[in-house]
Amino acid sequence: MAWICGALGVSRSGFHAWLTRAPSRRVRDNEAIGARVRASHISSYRTYGARRIWHDLLAEGISCGRHWVERLMRQQGLRARPRRRGLPMDHGERAVIAGNVLDRQFTADGPNQKWAADFTYIWTAEGWLYVAAVIDLFSRRVVGWSMSATMTARLVTDALIMAIWGRGKPDALLHHSDQGSQYTSEQFQRLMADNGVIC
Repeated sequence: MAWICGALGVSRSGFHAWLTRAPSRRVRDNEAIGARVRASHISSYRTYGARRIWHDLLAEGISCGRHWVERLMRQQGLRARPRRRGLPMDHGERAVIAGNVLDRQFTADGPNQKWAADFTYIWTAEGWLYVAAVIDLFSRRVVGWSMSATMTARLVTDALIMAIWGRGKPDALLHHSDQGSQYTSEQFQRLMADNGVIC
């Protein structure tokens, strides 16, 4: 121990005093306020930045500055998630509009007679995630699905391809969906025609 202290240029008594010394008030304050910063950040579903967390702490009667909160957030790796920029819009053009053949008859006598499809979007820390699904109306089971960071025809095409691979090439199958540009696209319509699926 003596040679390490000598190499660092500190006395042994000074090193032992530092080792056994109680944490300073500043360290204790950092730990206490850091815990409140983290709690506020988590309770906001990780959407609050330093300014809003600082206002939370002031409302709780904790006296601190905004820059202190910023430093504690940096030390803990806390960052506010970006805000939603409004719901995604479908700006694609409708190529084919099919008639409503299903006519709200959401039951089937056997598997692979009627499939219903749709997709939705979920907000994540990295932006929108789009999820497409194909459901067999006989069993109510998801027979195909896909996920993508973009809302394109490929999203719904991949879900239908998974359903066809999993269930085999269908015979006289009715595929029901909305009239979004993804489902009316030439790419999706060609896939259905190639596999004998009725739109």
